[in-house]
Amino acid sequence: MGPAAAARGSDGRNRVRIRLSGERRTALLAELRAHFLDHHGEEIGELKAGMLLEFFVERLGPPLYNEAIQDARKFIQGRLDDLEDEFLLGRTDE
Repeated sequence: MGPAAAARGSDGRNRVRIRLSGERRTALLAELRAHFLDHHGEEIGELKAGMLLEFFVERLGPPLYNEAIQDARKFIQGRLDDLEDEFLLGRTDE
């Protein structure tokens, strides 16, 4: 499966589950640990960083993913509208 997969929640609705590649997860953990050290003066371990990352991915991933899908739809629809206008511009109804 890809980076996002739909799963059914307890209410029967589809839920998006974000999956990170091992490489992406490792990079994000390093960034999270560096952020805590730089901005909070706290060195956090791998376990705490992993738990925070999971929390953010589970809570923020689906709404951000859905927002990105909506933005992409709007963008594509705008391009389709532009194409339709171009094709219809030269057309005359007989």
